Amino acid sequence: MFVIIKKRQVGIALLCCILLAAIIFSLTRINPQTVTASTSNTNWGLSFPEKGKKPVGNATAEALKEYDAYYVGNSDQKMIYLTFDAGYENGYTPAILDALKKHHVKATFFVVGNYIQTSPDLIKRMVKEGHTVGNHTMSHPDMSKIADMESFQKEINSLESLYQETTGQPMKKYYRPPQGKYSQQNLKMAKDMGYHTFFWSLAYVDWYVDKQPTKEQAFDKLLSRIHPGAVVLLHSTSKTNAEILDDLLSKWEAEGYTFGTLDQLCGAS
Repeated sequence: MFVIIKKRQVGIALLCCILLAAIIFSLTRINPQTVTASTSNTNWGLSFPEKGKKPVGNATAEALKEYDAYYVGNSDQKMIYLTFDAGYENGYTPAILDALKKHHVKATFFVVGNYIQTSPDLIKRMVKEGHTVGNHTMSHPDMSKIADMESFQKEINSLESLYQETTGQPMKKYYRPPQGKYSQQNLKMAKDMGYHTFFWSLAYVDWYVDKQPTKEQAFDKLLSRIHPGAVVLLHSTSKTNAEILDDLLSKWEAEGYTFGTLDQLCGAS
């Protein structure tokens, strides 16, 4: 009786070991980067585990690169890539352009159709002063809800056409998803269209026109979280950003940072 029970216990234990080994083996066969990047629909998000270091995104830099997508640059170089999202003109872009010109900084402005339609002279000034104008879609929808290529292309191509009509130049194939909402399918569609997708590694709540951060609040976020290779997202609609940009650029420069372009980040010519 004892021998039978003992054999049964040994058999059960052996079976459990086999099942456990199979589970461990299957888990090790999964690439965590692929899992992270294959979330069907998500909002771009960051966590900052260590001051002065690049944050952790909800997709890794390596996984994003498979789709020609980026959120951060080389963490060994004290370089900042400055970008602005421009949904509409709020009267502050001239001051922002003045500060950039003073510091010889070239930025990328991700614009929507309304911006080009209402502020063509500012678009032309951006181009004239050496900035890049990127694609933020024609109407700023939640692109993660767009699953068919035809609708995706319409949002992108309509803005391209409007930009070319306004400037006489083709638009750079740089894309930023509105509100950072995306899907793996979106990333693939953008890549298939020849686009590079850009998220960010540093931003703060600067887009509420009637609830602008104070200068102190802005400096607290933008200085404490800056890091080598940072892709910084600011909104050109922000009164605070227009007021602090000159000082902000000076403070970053004093910390030893230089400013690069998205061409340098992704290796485009």
